[in-house]
Amino acid sequence: MTTKANALITGANKGIGLETARRLAAMGFNVWLGARDAERGEAAAKALRNEGLDVEWLALDVASDDSVAAAARTLTARVSSLDVLVNNAGIAPGYVDALGPDGRYERAPSRENVADMKATFDVNVFGPIRVTQAFLPLLLAAPAARIVMVSSYLGSIARAAGNSQSPNVMGYGSSKTALNAITVAFARELSPRGMMVNAAAPGYTATDLNAHRGTRTVQQAAEIIVQLAALKAGGPTGGYFDENGPLPW
Repeated sequence: MTTKANALITGANKGIGLETARRLAAMGFNVWLGARDAERGEAAAKALRNEGLDVEWLALDVASDDSVAAAARTLTARVSSLDVLVNNAGIAPGYVDALGPDGRYERAPSRENVADMKATFDVNVFGPIRVTQAFLPLLLAAPAARIVMVSSYLGSIARAAGNSQSPNVMGYGSSKTALNAITVAFARELSPRGMMVNAAAPGYTATDLNAHRGTRTVQQAAEIIVQLAALKAGGPTGGYFDENGPLPW
């Protein structure tokens, strides 16, 4: 069993997840890079190892009960505790197809595809629940574990209701609103055990999810995730933040 601090990041073979893995590994964490695809996951882990970082691929499909359970068994056999869990994996099926020439989202809620919404919730909402529950014994074995739920500005009901310019993305946005509620629920349960559970809004970042239309870099996006992952014992819990501070629910 290793005594080095361990971090697990889901959906970490590219984009914000990969940059978060790089940053945490550079801080001294042994990083487990969660990814569904073996070839892509191992390639990403190898690239970071080539930078001198301590990173290993962990087979993990957050939408599969069996995959999540198997990943938890694998990690339990390798480490005695998990100090950081970043629930980063997320999808937005149909989002890119709904972008207009100016990059704005143009699909009205009345035309959202329910099948796409179900798939979105399975990854963006039930995925973090599956992963958090499965890895909870390892998290509880750490002295002050941190869980970061990667949310979005689109998850803020206050922002959507008070800003007519905010994109009206019902499926993806509501999945992140639900994730915010899940963040608070886990925080209420786990804070008495010394655990910190917070939601991070990385901003509109150029990634595959939006066909790289985003205006922020993955380096900028990872900043708040890393901040919350590196909280000292007794830090905030049950909050929703970007790098400038708390956000309205």
